[in-house]
Amino acid sequence: MDADVVRAVNELTSRWARALPAENTVVAGLGVWPLLALLASGADEPGRTELAAAAGVDPSGGATAAIRLIEAIEGSADLHAALGVWVDEQLKLAETFDSVVPAPLVGMLTGNPAVDRQKLDAWAADHTDDLIREMPVDLNGGIELLLASAILLRTKWVRPFEEHTRRVPDGPWAGSWRWLERSTADLDSIRRYEHPSAAWLTVVTVAGDADVDVLLGIGQPQTDQADVLAGLLDAAAGLDDGLDGAALIQQGEVGAEVAPGVRIGETTAPRPQLQVSLPAFSIDVEHDLMESRELFGLTTVSSDPGAHGHFSALSPTPLRIDQAKQRVLARFFASGFEAAAVTAMAMTRAAMVTSKQRRLEVAFDRPFAFVAVLRDSRLPIVAGRVEVPTEPGA
Repeated sequence: MDADVVRAVNELTSRWARALPAENTVVAGLGVWPLLALLASGADEPGRTELAAAAGVDPSGGATAAIRLIEAIEGSADLHAALGVWVDEQLKLAETFDSVVPAPLVGMLTGNPAVDRQKLDAWAADHTDDLIREMPVDLNGGIELLLASAILLRTKWVRPFEEHTRRVPDGPWAGSWRWLERSTADLDSIRRYEHPSAAWLTVVTVAGDADVDVLLGIGQPQTDQADVLAGLLDAAAGLDDGLDGAALIQQGEVGAEVAPGVRIGETTAPRPQLQVSLPAFSIDVEHDLMESRELFGLTTVSSDPGAHGHFSALSPTPLRIDQAKQRVLARFFASGFEAAAVTAMAMTRAAMVTSKQRRLEVAFDRPFAFVAVLRDSRLPIVAGRVEVPTEPGA
């Protein structure tokens, strides 16, 4: 997989992460990036430059890079991705349209919302295995051209968690929650990083059984959660950095906190252990990308373009981006992790004693961040924050 593309997706995701509200949320920069790259190839100036800058791509090769990224993802055992483009059957296309959008990606819109809704919802459901059953777009606005991406991730943990109910007596997490816990001798799966914005950051890697891992990150109590998530994305790109668990366990005496959320405890196991606990979580949100147009390079191309439009390489009809939305969900449970995202951009016409060993005890019992990455390339798939638990206990 192209390292420059991975870096560009990571940077887009990080910028987006810093703009997120202080609530349970998740984003898929991976779902937005190929659409921006493709649009950059088909846009006119100055929108072309804005889109290319947001995507971190050469606009002349943006469409090719987007297609190649989707093709590379399809080589993953746990991750699926798709691109789709639909055009109104009455829209005249530019002679250069096929050079920007490969014919196999293109479908037709009838202009009848009931008919088109059924078709588009079926595409979203099919490419997310029914996790997302609706295309996040309003079809009543006279859509002329629609671009969409779909992502599906499912992985099982190599070592599952045990589930129980934990009651938090007070504070913002007060209540009973479904809680996950496991112990392992793998001290390499935890690291403490020093980050310019997040100060100290603890990262735990939860390995999937194929080619996807999920990283959990927790910062110091005073650190802004946007900085924690941004730091986690940086750590995801360089996991060999930082101080590993074998070093951390020698940092202090029993009871000492040696990293954010990490204290040294004791166990009767024959080897030092890493104990990880956190609440199960399920987050399902929809983002309106138009609320952050500048971040995504959509400012110009969503404005009234005048007589010539913003996308002459796609159509001689003046077009502008009218809608840009993403529906995304992420679920972390005892046996695994799943996530799905559908992103759509629509154009309209303008106008323990015997011999004790030390163990590290990690508790994600306050706000934390997470990111799922493709193991070999470190490509971020989804990233988010857990401000409060979401799954009540029995």
